[in-house]
Amino acid sequence: MKTINTNKFIGVFDSGVGGLTVVKEIMNLLPKENIVYLGDTARVPYGNKSKETIIKYSIENTKFLLKHNIKLLVVACNTSSSYAIPSLKKMFKNLKIVDVVSTGAKAAVNSTKNNRIGVIGTKATIRSRAYEKKIKKYLKKAKIYAQATPLFVPLIEEGWIDKVYYEGKEYIRSINHENIIRQVSVEYLAPLKEKNIDVLILGCTHYPAIKMIIQDVMGKSVKVVDSAVETALVVKDILTKYKLLNDQNKTPSYKFFVTDDPKSFAKVGSLLLNKELKYVKKVNL
Repeated sequence: MKTINTNKFIGVFDSGVGGLTVVKEIMNLLPKENIVYLGDTARVPYGNKSKETIIKYSIENTKFLLKHNIKLLVVACNTSSSYAIPSLKKMFKNLKIVDVVSTGAKAAVNSTKNNRIGVIGTKATIRSRAYEKKIKKYLKKAKIYAQATPLFVPLIEEGWIDKVYYEGKEYIRSINHENIIRQVSVEYLAPLKEKNIDVLILGCTHYPAIKMIIQDVMGKSVKVVDSAVETALVVKDILTKYKLLNDQNKTPSYKFFVTDDPKSFAKVGSLLLNKELKYVKKVNL
């Protein structure tokens, strides 16, 4: 009988640092798993690129991660998930692939009580109508209200995020950043508040970094769906189903690769993960 190597890496890619919100949730839920991450920082953001370019980049990212002998791929980029999943599944037929759009849509459908669901994301994600199609697949009577929020990604890439807490205590706060994010959020979210939605999907893996501000602007009556949390749960389910969970009692290996500016990535990434990123290497795809 062939032995399954459960010690293989989980591969994750995103256009920049945003996918680290997914990595953080996987680390929390599956602390034994080895993770290799690729942030395509030289070409971020993907949200203003064409469909053809997004698919091309996504294929290149996947090929890079496959060199690290991954057992599962997480497409931690909503823009790539919106356009590239069919191409990736066709090209890499034996690779288990998890995309953030499907997981976020399912969670929203399970959470809504009035069937009125909001989605925020990059221009490309909203233009693709990927969330609308997925939500309608699970809940035909749903009414979906989508809003492009393109300024969030560059702000988060600059490290302008929620207050960060460590062991229950606030330890960093960037002066004025929170107010700026809040002002942008109020402007972007106003049309959705008028629609009486009871669920809002964070349709970009960067957005959990400012989840507290978004939740505060939307109010307690709106459930904010964090696709990072939902994606980690799906990863666990798949690894469990196929008996691929890492059962070795070793310190997990975390590797981070970027296509540009590793120092900036390490700085912002450390804030998002609440831990120092020790292995960040620049690569060419």
